Order: sequence, then structure tokens, then C-alpha cells
Amino acid sequence: MRYALITGGSRGIGRAIALRLAREGFAVIINYRSNDEAARQTQQEIEAAGGTAELLPFDVASPEAIETAVEQWESTHPDGYVEVLVNNAGIRRDNLMIFMQNEEWHQVMDTSLNALFYLTRRLLKNMLTHRHGRVINITSLSGVKGLPGQTNYSAAKAAVIGATKALAQEVAQRKVTVNAVAPGFIATDMTATLDEKELKRLIPAGRFGQPAEVAALVSFLASDDAAYITGQVININGGLYT
Repeated sequence: MRYALITGGSRGIGRAIALRLAREGFAVIINYRSNDEAARQTQQEIEAAGGTAELLPFDVASPEAIETAVEQWESTHPDGYVEVLVNNAGIRRDNLMIFMQNEEWHQVMDTSLNALFYLTRRLLKNMLTHRHGRVINITSLSGVKGLPGQTNYSAAKAAVIGATKALAQEVAQRKVTVNAVAPGFIATDMTATLDEKELKRLIPAGRFGQPAEVAALVSFLASDDAAYITGQVININGGLYT
């Protein structure tokens, strides 16, 4: 059994990634923090299609919660290890910097950046021991280009890019790849409050992307065909920023 863990895997891009990796034969571990209903629906959809999925709720911003959850999972899967880790969890707390509150900065950093460090560090040893692994970090157009009103989110996602490039060099000899996927405007809950009609005018492709399109890219990076791709940041944004 090959295991893939997706953080924030109950909705949006994370849900699409979970569905796609299950189709590719992975036993999918769906992480989420509190939305039990959405997580169960994703699990049921995977199982109805003949795939394997399990739920692993924990707060990615808490190193203690990560340790407890991973230890519990490992104790019930003594012969398995997480081969593919998709660091997808993230939150937005948009505000102009002059008005931004401390908690708006720290909440975004904890969920979008610090969580990557806590969880990747915890799972990396088994990947290195088995000499095989995939770490795929979901960053953002905001981290590549920077967007006004998102100083916190842009900073966190830009740091994810730097961490991706550095870690890729540390683990490449052990056949572990580390890449980042940078979606532009994708039709999910996180973009539901944006003015889609106005923003589509800025996108050469003329539309928002779909979560399944991001999932297809992640699926390729998780595959054996992508073994020589590492340390890369792949934009998927309809040509908005190239």
C-alpha cells in the first residue's frame, strides 16, 4: 500500500488532490482541522469509486498535535510510511499592512508556513530511510508575484518557495523530490469572495482554473515519471504571471 497525506484535504484544491491521488492508486490520508462533514464526504466519494481513504484530523499549526496524530497513524500502520506529502493547508487573513493585526500575521504564518516545517520534518526520516518520497508544497501566485492586501500570505507563500528549493538540495541524493505548485486564481471557497468577472480580464486564459487541474499537476509530481524534477516552482495560473 502506498500512502499519500494531504493537509487541508477535505475541501477545494486539497479535496481534488485527494480524489486524484486515490484514482492513481494511493491510499489517501485526508488531514483537516474541524470540518468533519466535508472530510467524510471526500472519504466517501473516494471509497465509492473503489479507492482507499482515511481521515486524520489535526491542527497543522500545532507541532504537538502533529506528533500525536502521526504517532497514532504509524502505530496502526507498522508496515507503511507516508510516501507522498502534499502540504496544502493554508488560510487567508487579508488586510492592508497598516491595519493588519498581530494575530492576522501569525495565524497565516502558522498555518501556511510553520506547518510545512513541523510536518515535513516529522515525515522526512521515513522517506529518506526508504530512499523514496515526494514532498509537494502548494504555494500561490501571491508568493511568486506578491499581491496587495496579502502581505502576510505573500510572505508565507514566498517562504514556502525558498524552503522548497533548499530542502530539495538536501534530500535529492536519497531519491526524495521536493517541488512547489503555485496556483493562480482557482475556483474554490478561498476565492469565492473575489470579483471573478473583473479578475478574468487579467488572465490570458480568460477564466479561473479548476481544482482538478491543479490536482493533475500534483499527481504527475507524485509519480515515478517525475523522479528527475526537484526544487521547482511550477505556476498554474492561465498565463497570468509568467
